[in-house]
Amino acid sequence: MIRLFINGPAASAGGGLTYLRNVLPQLVRRGDAETTVLLNPALRREFSELRNISFVETPGSFKALRRFFHEQTALPQLIRRSGAQVLISAGNFALWQSPVPQILLSRNSLYTSGDFVRDVRARGDHAIWVDTLIKGWLARQSISWADITVAPSEAFARELSSWSGREVVAIHHGFDADAFTSDATPLPAEVQAHLEDGEDALRLLFVSHYNYYRNFETLLRAMPLLNRRLKGRRRVKLYLTCRLNSRDNPGSYKTEAASSLLSDLRGKCDIVEMGSIPYRSLHHLYRACHIYVTPAYAESFAHPLVEAMSSGLPVVASDLAVHREICGSAAVYFPPFSAEELANAVVRVYEDQGVATKLSQAGRLRAKDFSWEEHVGRLLTLAAGLIHTVTGAG
Repeated sequence: MIRLFINGPAASAGGGLTYLRNVLPQLVRRGDAETTVLLNPALRREFSELRNISFVETPGSFKALRRFFHEQTALPQLIRRSGAQVLISAGNFALWQSPVPQILLSRNSLYTSGDFVRDVRARGDHAIWVDTLIKGWLARQSISWADITVAPSEAFARELSSWSGREVVAIHHGFDADAFTSDATPLPAEVQAHLEDGEDALRLLFVSHYNYYRNFETLLRAMPLLNRRLKGRRRVKLYLTCRLNSRDNPGSYKTEAASSLLSDLRGKCDIVEMGSIPYRSLHHLYRACHIYVTPAYAESFAHPLVEAMSSGLPVVASDLAVHREICGSAAVYFPPFSAEELANAVVRVYEDQGVATKLSQAGRLRAKDFSWEEHVGRLLTLAAGLIHTVTGAG
């Protein structure tokens, strides 16, 4: 029996939250690990029904840097008290001088992205630029503090390794199609009404809260181009799972540029800001749309791509090494900052039913390659190896 301590307060939104939602139930089902998880109080309530996992709550919700420095002093005692043999740090930052061997899960591609640095500087968002530099330095140091660093894709593992000068292990994140589609709870009535209004439209979907690296502006600029290309044949409707105002998005990203662009397009393009969709109902939204589109210029895995492929949606994705690794032949790719090429890719999928069918079939097959069970199994194998190394050395 392996005893784990998972440091999880950083995994509070997006891919980090998806990770915990899938990994913790797998650990319960396996039964070969005793696990203690440190979470913020809000998430503790979400996971209250999981048995055989012990939870420790943080004293409150901290911002990233304050949380990092708090953990350096508070975490060692919690780990010793739990009796854990291995620490899994789930949020890009490691514990310096961990009392037990440590596996670092590194999944933030912004610290290594030159495009992101150029973007925030061009926007004049100096606060995020400085914040990224500081966190990037801590993330690089963390790789040297951890015994093993794990990335969610081969492409990102290579990037991290080149950036840090350290070996990085790649273990794909997983996907459970049955769990993803198990909840019959319908979409909110307002969202359903938007979908019914687009019943005769070519429905495009992009699942993300607003941030700079998901490159919303390129997608918005592609919409009038699509309208011109398909004029008289099919109207186009784009569904976003966010609202382009700062108060409705996590983090410190300023939505003014995207919001201004959206205002210019109102009356000319059909773009729906649906806001956040409950995860349990998200599968209904994928199935109600025709093409999944992502213009992101930085990624380390991208769960929505696997969700879209499993739902049978053809994918149009920016040409990143991570996207090609995850989707393979199940996507049509375009240069990340080209609205024109994005529009061309969508039109190609729309006009050629053979291409659309081939992408859909390839996506369903590709989605089956991702397994949370396999992910957790490989993670536990790494943990067992660290324990053996320590006990063998002792």
